[in-house]
Amino acid sequence: FGLTESGSGSDAAAMKTTAVRKGDTYILNGSKRFITNGGLAQVNSVFAMTDPEKGTRGISAFIVQKDFPGFSVGRIEDKMGIKGSQTAELIFEDCEVPATNLLGREGEGFKIAMMTLDRTRPGIAAQAVGIAQGALDLAVDYSKQRIQFDKPIAENQGIQFMLADMATKVEAARLLVYNVAEMIDRGEKHFGKYSAMAKMFASDAAMDVTNDAIQVLGGYGYMKEYPAERMLRDAKITQIYEGTNQIQRLVIARALLTDL
Repeated sequence: FGLTESGSGSDAAAMKTTAVRKGDTYILNGSKRFITNGGLAQVNSVFAMTDPEKGTRGISAFIVQKDFPGFSVGRIEDKMGIKGSQTAELIFEDCEVPATNLLGREGEGFKIAMMTLDRTRPGIAAQAVGIAQGALDLAVDYSKQRIQFDKPIAENQGIQFMLADMATKVEAARLLVYNVAEMIDRGEKHFGKYSAMAKMFASDAAMDVTNDAIQVLGGYGYMKEYPAERMLRDAKITQIYEGTNQIQRLVIARALLTDL
């Protein structure tokens, strides 16, 4: 999903990648940054400006195959988390894309991107729920086994309150994911607000829960011997990709104010 660039993340209209039609071919020039599995995928959906004067209405979407002339993979990012997922730079140098590989019509790229994000944000929310659940399970198990002052720390009210809050956040996030997933399954049209809610809340919950899990584990939580620190590093990206949580709040507010 080739949308983000070095200079355009939340501001898609600032993208510099261009697509110029020449006969039956579009010539793409520019680059994309932070593309998940971009160096592994055989096919990428790529967004480029066909009319820079029109802002987001000048963005078009293309299907770009890995073997197209002028397409190459640049740097592979060294990330703090989700290390099992490759994140790559995509480079287009006079990349030749058949005109038949235009998705929709010229100028519809931004709409296509936003419709795609509405459907993929629940996936990020589900990822966040999974991370948070893992951290909660770890904290619960550890609290039962860790002995301090001749008793398991799980018997301390302070720990119990933390675990209760963690569990409540996980369950609330899970239900938000299930809700929007069911809306999509039913074929409802106006689910963008709920998609943003699920992504925003679940990712914030994942950060809270993983942070609290480390606190429950104490010094052990800070060590790589235990997976809590990895869970926190993995959770952070869920607040950023598929639209930052600040963008999600904008999506939710605008939907509320337009009765969608």
